[in-house]
Amino acid sequence: MNRISIKNKGPLRGELHAPPDKSISHRAVILSCLAGGRSVIHNFLMAEDPLRTLDAFRRMGIDIQTGEQAGEIIIGGRGLWGLKAPDGAIDCGNSGTTMRLLSGVLAAQPFTSTLTGDASLTRRPMQRIITPLTEMGARITSEKGGYPPLKITGGGLRPIHYRSPVASAQVKSAVLLAGLFCDGVTTVSEPAKSRDHTERMLSACGVDIRISGNEVSVRGPAALRPLHMTVPGDLSSAAFFMVGALIVAGSEITVKNTGINPTRSGIIDILKMMGADIRLENEREVSGEPVADIRVKHSELSGAEIGGDLVVRAIDEFPVLCVAAAKARGRTVITGARELRVKESDRIASMAAELRKMGVAVEELEDGLIIEGREDLVSADIESYGDHRIAMSMIIAGLTADNETTVRDTECVNTSFPGFMEILQGLLPA
Repeated sequence: MNRISIKNKGPLRGELHAPPDKSISHRAVILSCLAGGRSVIHNFLMAEDPLRTLDAFRRMGIDIQTGEQAGEIIIGGRGLWGLKAPDGAIDCGNSGTTMRLLSGVLAAQPFTSTLTGDASLTRRPMQRIITPLTEMGARITSEKGGYPPLKITGGGLRPIHYRSPVASAQVKSAVLLAGLFCDGVTTVSEPAKSRDHTERMLSACGVDIRISGNEVSVRGPAALRPLHMTVPGDLSSAAFFMVGALIVAGSEITVKNTGINPTRSGIIDILKMMGADIRLENEREVSGEPVADIRVKHSELSGAEIGGDLVVRAIDEFPVLCVAAAKARGRTVITGARELRVKESDRIASMAAELRKMGVAVEELEDGLIIEGREDLVSADIESYGDHRIAMSMIIAGLTADNETTVRDTECVNTSFPGFMEILQGLLPA
């Protein structure tokens, strides 16, 4: 079993580039494959999760080549109806995004396909996408309770107005992707606005898309123009180093070319609310996404009450936010994060258990945590639960522990952030 040991070696200093955005990389592949003609994507994330999406479309007959530049891919899209039935089940690995978004595409195809994944993914419920896609006319069978593998028999979809019980970009995207194939308007309403990368990219592809508050509609059948875009740096990945710089005395870093999309920049707002010295510099727009350089200095953080829309906009950053709370003065209360019970691990229970090992007083709520911050963390033997965000967050926590901290089962880090440790070591003193 792979493990990483870390100890406090001093301040984080320097500049870094966060890896390309994982959410945008997935969506860029999907829409390019459904477009008519040649798309070029620069700065694509060559990590396990988005590569699963890439491989799925290759197996359905799409020509995908790597370009001359690192992270460049060239996709020969064949339009909405250009996919062919894959030979055998499509393995989504650990990628819930691959499975959920691909389901929306496969729900419309005139063939039967099967989506499966690793042990972690097959424990993650898929009923939240099965329900609307079935309402649209797809036939989907799953294990009892809506668990993978999913067998999807598609075709003959009808448009619907789906009122999602949760604010989920994956649910919204699955329904909108299926709606591209329908004759008429498909609408998704959410209780809060989830990240909007799919909407931005559909607009760039020339799709008739309408947005009103928390409601999004697409008109189909759609003809997608090819994409020519550069994927910005991933704020979710940058967040680990941002929190590291905030909690390790003397630190100052700049994370270059990072996406600051307002539907997912809650981590910046939350950390500022806790007293963080964070500045956005060189703000600009790249391929329809807002981007900036993020400068972060060590700060004395204070506890805060975090819930509602802020949590929705920082849902992936919950584990590293818990680390920031563990080092803040006073009490931090995080609520409204119930969906984290069914991520790669139960992230609420996982973070509670591992922070307690480091001496932090944590009370577990059904939809969040109450964390009493402390000045010094205790070194510990940490479990990652095979969850990449738990692993990286606890490595950051280990930077402030009294001795060496070991995080077990860290192969999972490569699903989203290959090179994480190399970048971290480059910011620390030799």
